[in-house]
Amino acid sequence: MAEKEIDQISGIETTGHEWDGIKELNNPLPRWWLWTFYATVIWAVGYCIAYPAIPLITSATSGFLGYSSRAEVAKEITEAKAAQAGMLEKISASSLEDIRKDPELLAFAVRGGLSAYKVNCVQCHGSGAAGGGGYPNLNDDDWLWGGSLEDIHTTLKHGIRFQWDEDTRTSEMPAFGRDELLDTAQINDVSDYVLKLANLEHDQAGAERGAQIYQENCAVCHGEKGEGDREQGAPNLNDAIWFYGNTKPEIARQIHTPRHGVMPGWQNRLDEATIKQLTVYVHSLGGGE
Repeated sequence: MAEKEIDQISGIETTGHEWDGIKELNNPLPRWWLWTFYATVIWAVGYCIAYPAIPLITSATSGFLGYSSRAEVAKEITEAKAAQAGMLEKISASSLEDIRKDPELLAFAVRGGLSAYKVNCVQCHGSGAAGGGGYPNLNDDDWLWGGSLEDIHTTLKHGIRFQWDEDTRTSEMPAFGRDELLDTAQINDVSDYVLKLANLEHDQAGAERGAQIYQENCAVCHGEKGEGDREQGAPNLNDAIWFYGNTKPEIARQIHTPRHGVMPGWQNRLDEATIKQLTVYVHSLGGGE
């Protein structure tokens, strides 16, 4: 029997294994660690037998206990829908004004609308409904198509420039530069005039030249004083709210080749009760009229 080799530094015998002059110490794991490891192995085997665990081609083992977290969730959703059914029926059958006048229905609709908003609207309008570049802020009182309950409801149902809905809200600003309706100098001048309408820094001489250009080309939609026109979805130009920026280059770019936002119509994706809840929720944010 070969004599055991003892490491001179640690005083622990070696296993006899050596790699490039490095010897392995015979330093086994503590017993408590080994027993803990064995226990986890036994637990894992037991779990695989009792619960769904092993993936198959199109499914997984069901487990001895037949438990399914998906079934639990489905059960909870079914119970929640059953509990909400009565309120949802009331919302479907009630007008928007009646919902707003009924405290119980209103509270339910606002909560349901918030839930629907987080799933369907937050991607564009933001978690706080503050919007962003090209996406409207739903908290303020500046509305392209109106902020009444009926106006919001119509917008939600039919969308904006949504090509798959014949009743969608539609407006289109001409591409004054791209289509050569105005030259570069005229676009710059009318941009200065728009800045003047909004009380922003502008070139006075350019604004004076742009006033007539504005009246001839822009006032029919945006109004003589830039107040906008909700019937046409034309933005208000004399306030501090801007979709695509309020600097002269940004305004000139929009006049030259305008960008047109698109919002889907939700009537084929959401039921009427959900659309009404969304309507009431958006109206409740503070900018509703």
